[in-house]
Amino acid sequence: MKEMMRYGFVLGVICLIATGLLTGMYSLTKTRILAQEQNEEEAALKKILPEASEFEAVKSSAGKTIYYKGYNKDKKLIGVAFKAEAKGYSSTIETLVGMLEDGTITAISILNQNETPGLGSRVTEPSFTGQFANRDVPSLDKVQAVTGATISSSAVIKSVKERASEIQRLLKE
Repeated sequence: MKEMMRYGFVLGVICLIATGLLTGMYSLTKTRILAQEQNEEEAALKKILPEASEFEAVKSSAGKTIYYKGYNKDKKLIGVAFKAEAKGYSSTIETLVGMLEDGTITAISILNQNETPGLGSRVTEPSFTGQFANRDVPSLDKVQAVTGATISSSAVIKSVKERASEIQRLLKE
């Protein structure tokens, strides 16, 4: 019995040390992680609205970013970029969408997904994402789903369509 308690105590000390080390490492790398995420988001914004040289975040009263306004060098509004999220087959798929003022989608970029490799993860391929370019919201129904990944690709299509409609309403107000 004493031996069991000793093993439990040793295991508890090991877990405590590991927890402390993980917490310390997270504290040290947190700013770098956030900076890297911001750099990736900026690169994705420039990819989906290449004519824009500057982006301005439009925030809600709670401080959450609703969408980004993209301006050219002359400070003229080119379009907007926004995030759309939907539950795919095995994860939430986060998409960044570029849209012109007239409602035409310029491009989409999949920011985050953990779908099945080789199937659902194919929603990140240009053969799928490229179908969104130069489409208005009603014509998004004509985007072809990825074979074998119908749930994942339908989730992307649905989320982009719903969020684009919502952003269009916000822009009109």
